Amino acid sequence: MLALVLLVFCLVETDSAVDSYVAAVYEHRVILNPDPRVPVSRREALIHMQKNLDIYEEQAARAALQGAQILVFPEDGIHGFNFTRSSISGYLETIPDPEQESWNPCTEPGRYNNTEVLQRLSCMARRHNLYLVANMPDLQPCPMKTAPSSCPPDGRWQFNTNVAFSSDGLLVARYHKQNLYFEKSFDTPPKLEVITFDTPFAGKFGLIICFDILFHDPTVALVKMGVRQLIFPTAWMNALPLLDSIQFHRAFSLGANVTVLSANTRNDRLIMTGSGIFTPFSATFHHALKDDPEEGRLLVARVPVLDPMGVDDVAESTSSVPTESAYCNKESCAASSSPHSSYPTFTAFMMHDPFKFVLINETEGNLTVCDGTFCCHLQYKWTAHDERKELYALGAFAGLHTVNGRYALQVCAAVRCAGLEASSCGQEVEEAESKMDFLLEATFQTEYVYPSVLVNRMVVEQPEKLEKAAGGRVAMKHSKLSGGLITACLYGRMYHLDSE
Repeated sequence: MLALVLLVFCLVETDSAVDSYVAAVYEHRVILNPDPRVPVSRREALIHMQKNLDIYEEQAARAALQGAQILVFPEDGIHGFNFTRSSISGYLETIPDPEQESWNPCTEPGRYNNTEVLQRLSCMARRHNLYLVANMPDLQPCPMKTAPSSCPPDGRWQFNTNVAFSSDGLLVARYHKQNLYFEKSFDTPPKLEVITFDTPFAGKFGLIICFDILFHDPTVALVKMGVRQLIFPTAWMNALPLLDSIQFHRAFSLGANVTVLSANTRNDRLIMTGSGIFTPFSATFHHALKDDPEEGRLLVARVPVLDPMGVDDVAESTSSVPTESAYCNKESCAASSSPHSSYPTFTAFMMHDPFKFVLINETEGNLTVCDGTFCCHLQYKWTAHDERKELYALGAFAGLHTVNGRYALQVCAAVRCAGLEASSCGQEVEEAESKMDFLLEATFQTEYVYPSVLVNRMVVEQPEKLEKAAGGRVAMKHSKLSGGLITACLYGRMYHLDSE
């Protein structure tokens, strides 16, 4: 089950080569079409895409030299983005369904026309003897006879698509993105696809793309099937203070108790950076900072093979995370201030949502803040803090997020404010000096809660302890921060309320 499996993780990294494999992800600075809204010929599109594929080839060789057995490239990495439905036509290839037929594009290039990209990727996997996952646009004829009402007006489907190749070049998986993010050139598939493929070194992997990770289908559906390793090409636009790339991808890995191989696009103008190889026990990641050169980055790490049927390295729940902390009930939540705070609550927008906040002002203490009946509690002690320079607040939100996506949330977060005014709480911050030891907890009405600790200069930390108790209580304890605290967050997803 996805259920946060928080009976206190034994958070240790596995170094043994037994039951492990070497994974690689590449954060790619895409060579873009300078005018993506103008249609180009197939020849022009191929010339453009081969420039990105040449870089892929170089990185595949580098990954292979480091022992990588699987390599993941980002969303939109071959063709770019911001196309219209018609202007992307020259970039499209019709990708056969591997569940219906067996095809190795490298050894059988003549079977289909206009499959040059598939052939190049297949030969890349074969040449470097590794499994390879890339993202590309797919063209499929719309079955007018079987689904005329769901066909686009032009009578064809265009999909944002992951393709996976085995180490001998065989096309082993094809996945069409379910949750599009303002992608006018692509269609949502008429039927949900939950796609996996098997490997000899690590068992089963599941395929998702970018915005998919925020929704139940297909991401949670894969985890419920027992898939413990997710491949995640993305073109993620960072959104602090709760949804930075490495922050949330790492949080999902912890909350779902899965490995996430996250390959992001690098584009400074669109605030795209942050890739990683995340397991429940370890994190290998890269996140560019302001003024860093805009360039690609290959990450390679040895990671454990997770048991597809159970929970790895889980200990019994202990009493080291206190359980007696109070929560405000329905009556006390209606009060203008928290019963555990000497400061009044206030409302400020964070990620476009109206959070209820209380300031974190004392040297140490216990604070509670509630949004309706959902309450967030913090026990804390500053280990470094200059209140003349940095302001912090504890926030709670329970409701439907409706900006740039629609999804139901329960969120508990301690954040550094952007300035010294309460109105700045919830705004974007990338640096911090203040450190605290803390216990952050809340009682959620969902089992899907994703924990994160983000510190100065965009570093994610492994919480010391995570615990889930009966009744929906989730607690995260951490101390000895390596950098100033930007955000400590318990991000609950109320998937069952998304449609309301």
